[in-house]
Amino acid sequence: MEAINITAYTSDASQIEAIKAVLKAFKIQFEVTKDTPYNPDFVEKVRKSRQEYKEGNFVTIEKENFKEFLGIE
Repeated sequence: MEAINITAYTSDASQIEAIKAVLKAFKIQFEVTKDTPYNPDFVEKVRKSRQEYKEGNFVTIEKENFKEFLGIE
């Protein structure tokens, strides 16, 4: 038996059940996991950053001022 990984982006539980039904019909053994390859703390930081951007809480830096902004000039 060979194991493969498939990621399915479903919009509701009925789609998950449909996928399970297809796999069962083909007599394919499977397991459903909700593991994520990303660290949950990292994911939360990205979500927070996106929200701050939507709220207008960000800084725009011109290319010529980038090194100064980083403090390396």
